[in-house]
Amino acid sequence: MAVSVRRPGDGHSRVVGGDVPASPGRMEAFSDGVLAVAITLLVLDLRVPEPGGAAGLGHALVALWPHAVAYVVSLAAIGIMWINHHAMVHRLAAVDHSVHVLNLLLLMSIVVLPFTTALMSTYLVAPSGGHVAAAVYAGSLLVISAVFLALERHLLVRRPHLLREPLSRAQVRAILFRAGLAPPAYLVAGAAGLVTPYLTLAVCALLGTFYLLAPRSSGEAEARPTSPSTEG
Repeated sequence: MAVSVRRPGDGHSRVVGGDVPASPGRMEAFSDGVLAVAITLLVLDLRVPEPGGAAGLGHALVALWPHAVAYVVSLAAIGIMWINHHAMVHRLAAVDHSVHVLNLLLLMSIVVLPFTTALMSTYLVAPSGGHVAAAVYAGSLLVISAVFLALERHLLVRRPHLLREPLSRAQVRAILFRAGLAPPAYLVAGAAGLVTPYLTLAVCALLGTFYLLAPRSSGEAEARPTSPSTEG
């Protein structure tokens, strides 16, 4: 059955066969909830030291540094994903079944991150297992970034009719280039873990800092339509 999608502010409709597009609002709300749960679960790895230790509370708190560092790096990774996901959704006028499926795969990969973070922080200073833990941690971030890149490409290349406004090739390239930097960087982070797991955390922290501080290109900025509901 063919249905039509009407873009906001556009008097024309686009016919889409076989699938009924839905509002992106529900997908964004559900995704925000899942991301909020995942980012909250990260803090559960920061456990209160048991009282009565011979070394004292101060020493016990200092000993938590691997958990604190892994917590910050992973929180930044989920936070960056939330920012990018928000920008992606606000380019959309509608979503279809394929978008929902890819988005669910993205969320499924994100909710594993609290486990891999705890694994990384636990084995970071352990006498053995650190290299494997680092590879698993970097691998989980690699999967997240790869699925997000696939989702972005699917929307921009295969489902451009779901966008609020058409994008130029330069804008599409700018968005995909920025998203495409993460998978190879996490691949490097995983390989670095074979040398020492500390390098894995360092590469992941540097990548997170880049995404937090590096300004978006002009093409990306122009690709984010202004929504009346989000204007202050």
